[in-house]
Amino acid sequence: MGPLSPPLSEENPEPSQSAQLTGILTSLRDRVMGVSESVLSTVDGLLVVADTDSAHPESIAALAAATLGVSRRIAEQANVGVLREVVARCGAGHVIVLAVGERALLTVMGDDGLDIAAFQRESPATVEELTKVLAADVAY
Repeated sequence: MGPLSPPLSEENPEPSQSAQLTGILTSLRDRVMGVSESVLSTVDGLLVVADTDSAHPESIAALAAATLGVSRRIAEQANVGVLREVVARCGAGHVIVLAVGERALLTVMGDDGLDIAAFQRESPATVEELTKVLAADVAY
């Protein structure tokens, strides 16, 4: 990923890329009950932005890259089509990893009350928004 856009100023009235991406993550948390934290990273595990309170975003980014890589390989070997998402249902919540284009990942953490149906309904628009903002970065 290239450097993020400069901050707001009189010469640059648009929000920075980082602020736009963080706003999209925050919006997902606001729209889907049970979403508690999210991390946007590159497919090679580098942190782009995060909306987290307790999770260590750099660790989540690295682990999500490994998770997506292994899961894509399993989907390929099982001959079940292109991987859409990886969902881990845990004792106290969920971790979901989604591809954002070819070069980024969205990892979403949710509590045990995560509304999976709402998440599946809202996540495609979120991925599309993230993809558009990232595509505006010439180095992306």
